[in-house]
Amino acid sequence: MFTPKKMFFTKGVGVHKDRLASFELALRNAGIEKHNLVTVSSILPPNCQIISKEKGEKMLYPGQIVFCVLARSESNEPNRLISAAIGVARPSDGNNYGYLSEHHAFGEVAKKTGEYAEDLAATMLATTLGIEFDANKAWEEREQIYKASGHIFKTTNICQSAEGNKDGLWTSVVSVAVFCDFNFHKDVIAPIVKDEIENSAINNSLNHVDKN
Repeated sequence: MFTPKKMFFTKGVGVHKDRLASFELALRNAGIEKHNLVTVSSILPPNCQIISKEKGEKMLYPGQIVFCVLARSESNEPNRLISAAIGVARPSDGNNYGYLSEHHAFGEVAKKTGEYAEDLAATMLATTLGIEFDANKAWEEREQIYKASGHIFKTTNICQSAEGNKDGLWTSVVSVAVFCDFNFHKDVIAPIVKDEIENSAINNSLNHVDKN
């Protein structure tokens, strides 16, 4: 019915005595708490432009249903290191789709978690493009192979990490890829609009009969 045209990244941390409230505060810190979030899976649509958070936020409205790929982690264990990351791999041909991946971990620094998520996205894209590689090689080596193939334009990641609150409060971290602009497909939308118009006309006729 519709395909995202734009996407932005954001991340946040929240601390509270209640688990759900700490997650809410993490969303507030990320700037997306006032939307109804619907999590989706791992496809970056063809020709989807990655824009700044500032530009993306201006396209969203309070209460709007917002689709996103979300990674989250939480703990109430004092000083426990938690992290959550989104990795992205974009093909050189913008008409092809890319991949987004989410990864969360305990006891990992942000760099490691972020690179793991990036590795996941790049590897998924590489397998769909038929790029040959040795899965046992380190990420740095495979990254060069992927990019040298000419089929993968860019890989990157966003990661949020934090240490668990020293007093045992819940600590939550989120990293999110947010879709914020859409192409609506006429061949699907048109029949729906037609049905709505016809239903409205029928209801108006019935109301007119009732009044008489």
